[in-house]
Amino acid sequence: MHNKNLMYTVRVSEPNPELASLLLEQFGGPQGELAAAMRYFSQGLSDEDPGRKDLLIDIATEELSHLEVIGSLVAMLTKGVKGKLAEGAEETAELYGNITQGSGSHTLSILYGGGPALTNSAGQLWTAGYIDSIGEPTADLRSNIAAESRAKIIYERLINVTGDPGVKDALGFLMTREVAHQKSFEKALYSIENNFPPGKLPAMPEYADKYYNMSHGDGDMRGPWNQGAQWEFVDVKPTDGPVNGGDGNPSVKLAAKELAAVNAVAARTMSKPDADPTTGADLGAGPGAGKTKAKAKG
Repeated sequence: MHNKNLMYTVRVSEPNPELASLLLEQFGGPQGELAAAMRYFSQGLSDEDPGRKDLLIDIATEELSHLEVIGSLVAMLTKGVKGKLAEGAEETAELYGNITQGSGSHTLSILYGGGPALTNSAGQLWTAGYIDSIGEPTADLRSNIAAESRAKIIYERLINVTGDPGVKDALGFLMTREVAHQKSFEKALYSIENNFPPGKLPAMPEYADKYYNMSHGDGDMRGPWNQGAQWEFVDVKPTDGPVNGGDGNPSVKLAAKELAAVNAVAARTMSKPDADPTTGADLGAGPGAGKTKAKAKG
């Protein structure tokens, strides 16, 4: 059911189509409210734990309320332009200037009539590809924590680019709710006794505590991520073989028929290292072509 009152009262000082376009990032963008709502709603439908299910559906529903707040902000920020655009109330040049305000906000106005559109701030259509749920609570909750963190950062950036006190206030509320949701998801994650590593299968013990130093040169650093009682630091050298032994060459066992077919393909497509055919690069060689054979003389 829908309550006609917004979750948070918002007041916009004056229209600003350029700011409206930026706010679309949290309406139809990858870190936006619709993506969050769909992520948590789909997770909640399949979660077998009644506590997590309730948490996920509650937060998904709140995210839809946030979507309504952001959408209302966008609509209010474009309200003046929307009317002028619909009625042709100004001369062409003046109307275009009002719509764009030196930005790409004409996309919002021309294509969507000034209403909130399910796009990000660059006009990219919303996609379900933003939803990264995998159906494993210990993995999904970690992803949710990261998603709330990213959304908070986007709200911070939006707050920094507007001087409208009403918009700042509303964005501050939405940013703060991202913090609250992150706390809830962290509590839910750590209420699962065995939450690391994600999933059921344990890590292979011979590799779980190794840190492979595979990037050499200035800037090699040691820290809690690769030193201490939990870690075995392995300095990988170019001459080292595979970590599990062997010669490093992949292999597969084939039936006699399959092996014969593979050998036939290899023989048919074998290169000739001693051949040096004239190529198109040779025939068309000009200044700056590098070391190519001389053109054939007719």
